[in-house]
Amino acid sequence: MSGSDGPHREPGSGVRAAGSASERAREEEERAVEQALALVGGSSGPGRSDRSGGSGERPSRSRDPRAPWDSRDSRDEDLNARRSNDSHTGPGSAPHADRSSGSDPCDGRDSDLRDGRAAPAPGREQPPHPDRPSPGDLAKPPPPSWDRARAVAARAGRGGAPATIRLPLDRALGHVLAEALGALTDLPSFDTSAMDGWAVAGPGPWAFEAGAGLLAGRGPAAALPDGTAVRIATGARVPPETTAVIRSEHAHVDEARGLLHARRSVVTGQDIRPRGQECRSGEQLVPAGTVVTPAVLGLAAAAGYDALPVVPHPRVDILVLGDELLNAGLPHDGLIRDALGPMLGPWLRALGAEVSGPRRLGDDAGALRSALTSSDADLIVTTGGTAAGPVDHVHPVLDALGAELLVDGVAVRPGHPMLLARLSPDGPYLVGLPGNPLAAVSGLLTLAEPLLAGIAGRPAQDPYRALVHAEVHGHPHDTRLVPVVHRPGRAGGRDHVAPLRYNGPAMLRGIAAADGLAVVPPGGVRSGTEVEILDLPWAPATPWTEGCFT
Repeated sequence: MSGSDGPHREPGSGVRAAGSASERAREEEERAVEQALALVGGSSGPGRSDRSGGSGERPSRSRDPRAPWDSRDSRDEDLNARRSNDSHTGPGSAPHADRSSGSDPCDGRDSDLRDGRAAPAPGREQPPHPDRPSPGDLAKPPPPSWDRARAVAARAGRGGAPATIRLPLDRALGHVLAEALGALTDLPSFDTSAMDGWAVAGPGPWAFEAGAGLLAGRGPAAALPDGTAVRIATGARVPPETTAVIRSEHAHVDEARGLLHARRSVVTGQDIRPRGQECRSGEQLVPAGTVVTPAVLGLAAAAGYDALPVVPHPRVDILVLGDELLNAGLPHDGLIRDALGPMLGPWLRALGAEVSGPRRLGDDAGALRSALTSSDADLIVTTGGTAAGPVDHVHPVLDALGAELLVDGVAVRPGHPMLLARLSPDGPYLVGLPGNPLAAVSGLLTLAEPLLAGIAGRPAQDPYRALVHAEVHGHPHDTRLVPVVHRPGRAGGRDHVAPLRYNGPAMLRGIAAADGLAVVPPGGVRSGTEVEILDLPWAPATPWTEGCFT
């Protein structure tokens, strides 16, 4: 790694103490070398967590909350106005991208500048902060893997017994059935005609009488004697003793002689829907946990239901943080447009949530605390403020409220500063999203989606894998989520996915064109490798992404 932030070791060389130096001078010089190596991503000294690869881990929050600065890179994923140095973002990288991507040359360096001051010069001890714990006290376990974080979120969502409400059919769409749906009657509940035609009894030809015949919705008809026929409409009750129904186009009517002839052979029971053909009363039609679709509504109505027992939609509040955000107009004077406020509501609704309008709080710790304590939602989603900068208030406010941190950072790029907390044993959950748009999408799919599925009783998304037709660079240690589009195979080849170029943490151009995200393991994947795919809730049946998006 290049840079001029301090001395570093080249292969076969090192900082040497003069032979005449005292033991104390040698120790001081060794400590200086360790500190310099830490600045450029080398091995860290005792009492520090490993920062190789630019993990940018936030130290333990047991430090003095009054300290004005916690990290030079604390808002890298929360400000939408930083330039990306991520080598994997591809051409067109926009400003304010995620500098925590592991390829940022400043990532490891800045993560060790805990109070905004430069690292000590070689050979000079760093004086301890009077109110700050020693470096050994700041050590924090590494963040969980992406798979582990999703499992924790899913388990949290399933932690309590889901509530049950009864909703009329016209309001139950999209909810999850809290109970299995059993048939309240036989379907059909009587023998019915499957076609317009003639109900006949016994062998033909059959005598008939002129008239309208049997229509749907009428009461039971008298038994049909052998050798006779009667006109019948689709859905009408079949008279007792009926042998079969002959379709109109398969019958020849001799009006003069009053006889009906069949143009084809007649099979007993043909074109009759017998009672209970689809189900018998009490038979399970749909299991609990099924999402109520239009077809489920139709089946429920046919089976006699007026209302359904369902799990209520999870209620979600959205809190948008950041003084730098504009609600309208063009960016100007260091201010940028809020991209997450307009995006999160519809996205969360697509995940089956009932969402209130976004509240914009700015960088105000008091307003954040008031909003958290007054919410009656099942889930609160915040944007930005999840790192450790001077106005990143999410962690301190959660500390003050005694919240339980279930996930504090995830080994995923973009979006690693995301978090999941429970405000109280009976209170709402909180998902803290980074402020960069694609990093926030990563947080939605990593933590919010499995949490909401658990709360709503929805089945987890079935993972599947697809071939990727391009090499996709990976982070050395973390999972990457990369926007992709599905492509049909050519000349009998397999369908595959293609990664999109604009995948920087601050970019939405790629995800706007995508129909899924590829889960790229540490180290990346080669072309032709299978990768796990996360579908987006509105994935198009036919990709429309061409030209500048790919």
